Amino acid sequence: MNAEQARLKDATWKKWGPYVSDRQWGTVREDYSANGDAWNYITHDMARSKAYRWGEEGIAGICDRQQNLCFAISLWNKKDPIIKERYFGLSNPEGNHGEDVKELYYYLDSTPTHSYMKTLYKYPQNEFPYAWLVNENKRRTRNDPEFELIDTGIFDNDEYFDVFTEYAKNDQNDILIKITIHNRGDKDAALNVMPTLWFRNTWGWGYDDYKPQISAHGNGVTGIFHEDLGQLWLHSEDNPAVLFCDNETNMQRLYNFDSGHNYHKDGINDYVVHGADTINPKKTGTKAAINYDINVAARQSVTIRLRLSPDANCGFEDFDNIFNVRITEADQFYADIYSNKDDADKCLIQRQAFAGMLWNKQFYYSDIRQWLNGDPSQPEPPASRENARNSKWKHLNTKDVISMPDKWEYPWFAAWDLAFHCLPLATIDMAFAKNQLILLTRDWYMHPNGQLPAYEWDFSDVNPPVHAMAVWNIYKTDKAANNGKGDTYFLERIFHKLMLNFTWWVNRKDEAGNNIFEGGFLGMDNIGVFDRNTRLPSGQHLEQADGTSWMAMYSLNLLRIATELAETDKAYQDIASKFFEHFIYIVGAMSNLGENNEGLWDDEDGFFYDQIRFPDDGSVKMRVRSIVGLIPLFATEVLDEADIADSPIFKERMKWFAEKRPDLASLVSRWNETSNNGKHLISLLRGYRMKSLLKYMLDEKEFLSDYGIRSLSKYHLDNPYKVSVNGVDFGIRYTPGESDSGLFGGNSNWRGPIWMPINYLIIDSLHRFHHFYGDDFKVECPTGSGNFMNLGEVAGELYNRVSKLFTRDDKGNRPLFGANHKMQTDPNFKDYILFYEYFDGDTGRGAGASHQTGWTGLIANCLHK
Repeated sequence: MNAEQARLKDATWKKWGPYVSDRQWGTVREDYSANGDAWNYITHDMARSKAYRWGEEGIAGICDRQQNLCFAISLWNKKDPIIKERYFGLSNPEGNHGEDVKELYYYLDSTPTHSYMKTLYKYPQNEFPYAWLVNENKRRTRNDPEFELIDTGIFDNDEYFDVFTEYAKNDQNDILIKITIHNRGDKDAALNVMPTLWFRNTWGWGYDDYKPQISAHGNGVTGIFHEDLGQLWLHSEDNPAVLFCDNETNMQRLYNFDSGHNYHKDGINDYVVHGADTINPKKTGTKAAINYDINVAARQSVTIRLRLSPDANCGFEDFDNIFNVRITEADQFYADIYSNKDDADKCLIQRQAFAGMLWNKQFYYSDIRQWLNGDPSQPEPPASRENARNSKWKHLNTKDVISMPDKWEYPWFAAWDLAFHCLPLATIDMAFAKNQLILLTRDWYMHPNGQLPAYEWDFSDVNPPVHAMAVWNIYKTDKAANNGKGDTYFLERIFHKLMLNFTWWVNRKDEAGNNIFEGGFLGMDNIGVFDRNTRLPSGQHLEQADGTSWMAMYSLNLLRIATELAETDKAYQDIASKFFEHFIYIVGAMSNLGENNEGLWDDEDGFFYDQIRFPDDGSVKMRVRSIVGLIPLFATEVLDEADIADSPIFKERMKWFAEKRPDLASLVSRWNETSNNGKHLISLLRGYRMKSLLKYMLDEKEFLSDYGIRSLSKYHLDNPYKVSVNGVDFGIRYTPGESDSGLFGGNSNWRGPIWMPINYLIIDSLHRFHHFYGDDFKVECPTGSGNFMNLGEVAGELYNRVSKLFTRDDKGNRPLFGANHKMQTDPNFKDYILFYEYFDGDTGRGAGASHQTGWTGLIANCLHK
């Protein structure tokens, strides 16, 4: 056991971490408007002046687990109209493809306990082009690419600072901070570097008037006291000036109202930029900045050292030694993780992927009842708030550290994202991964009706039910790491809650009661011809191949968990039998069986499609070749002979279906046969249907790109699909990069790009198929190539293609950087990886959110394999 693994046994090492959001403005939690317009209720321009109710944001920020005290860096290049306290980006209405951060920053390193962390922010020396970024993106259409900060040319002459922020813990509460500023240009450049401390405002809402305090103590020491944290001290080298104000809203600036407060949240900004009399001369407050006004010589660097500690007398004598020890321990921790130790580039990518996963943890505080009702000291909310979004989730009350998809673009949890996050997280911090999965099933998250909260913009929306998949995979990983001893307490604890959630799906999302499901949105924003949550005008509803397949997969996930638990508790044999039966009926419903049910399989095309169901029980298939039709591959599970032989109830039910319902039994792949290695395959697909789907999936003219599986077949580039419903025309065509659709704000796209989670599930399913069929079962890969592979080899081929998004090609370029020459070749850019939301289906260029290490962090597992 290395040092970091030993620290993971002690939860107190996680008391402090990178739990500060990258963006709090524009979030639903902070929206108290009458019309639910979160993006305009608090804007980026307002953010420096308004005290937040539910959380805090900052650059390279850290805080304690309850976010009482925050620390982050602020910068001013002497030219910007404001100091840089937060990352700038466009709101959803401003961007031509929705919301988007317009900065360059990278999460470079972190251990799971955050004993060592490192991040990089690239700050221009010339005036930051705020207006240009807004106006140019506003001018562009959805058919144009996004206009990014690097496109302005502001980095072209190397007139920028690389600001590295590193943290090293001496112990659980003694945190060393090193800020290294590199001037990459050929001229000396001046800069204000302002490490900033502040308390989250907990006193301004009418519940608790206790107000903590920060005050100057001279000789580079700043005192910090909070009743929950005790006495802390921030030690600064070189005795810099300390500027104080309060984390209070500037009511005069925002609302033309004199609140009686003198030193507001934006007081430090106004003092530094404008010389205003807006800092407290008594050197006390709830927000303080250590002001280093420095000059950095051309091509040189300056290092600033600080220490946050409960020890008033600690110094900097052991500072460098502690840092060196923590870095060495981090290297050792990851050296024990790497599977490709001889491939330095893959190790670099994998480590930055894990770093992004860990930096994307966030303190998430939300009490829906309080949010709806308003606070005692604040104005009474409008009547419309009674029926505001999430008003049916009054039980939801969270105050936890949660893994976020992207702390700027998606600074709130999402149910299906979180399940994927936990797969790579389990590689480095199994306890955290388990706790995250348990969290969403707790009483104060999960709805009393059994629904899991989807995401902040609408907790009642529906995400694919992948929780059980993540639970089972993590359980298997943990069991293998513990010499075959599984954590059945974790498995059983979460299994019961998942059964409630499964029942919610059956009761709420099977409108006709025919085992065909209508999940709606299902997390895949623009994959449909129209918004799949929309009620069609004449009572039609959409029956979804993906929604139904997800439920088939869910049935098998729960069946597999039940068979595992039945090894020690025979009562679970009944439960396994129940989920097998449910799976069988879903398969029948999808496969053209049952009264008035045309099914979702199309024999002519050999593909699964969504279909519109009419009130008179007629239907029409939506012949769109998309991942909707590939998701049936995921409904696959392999059981050992012992899993069935030792479960007489389950075995008897399987026998009953074979004898009494051979029509259904014949649709399920090989479940009553035993392979050469003693396995049974339970799958929605028999061999010929699987081969038919794989023929499309592995065709480079359809789904298969050089970098993985596209979400929509390239066939629809020249053959866009069109349909008319009640005189309204709808259509869809292949778009390899950003969306050209306005659905969901136009900020996401499943109409062609490569998405990491779907590729991961495809690969995982191929492995399961190979586990049963073995090496002799082969398919053509790519389709039409004459090259045949077994399914394990196909999975390996997809792993390689997905990995190529990040690794250097034969020209030394990384496809995710596209045609950007500076990112591809500059030594200060080319090895800093961005983990995009999705990737261009033709070129592999990264698109969408740029720090979506959440589920794009799955690349760490791909490289690991």
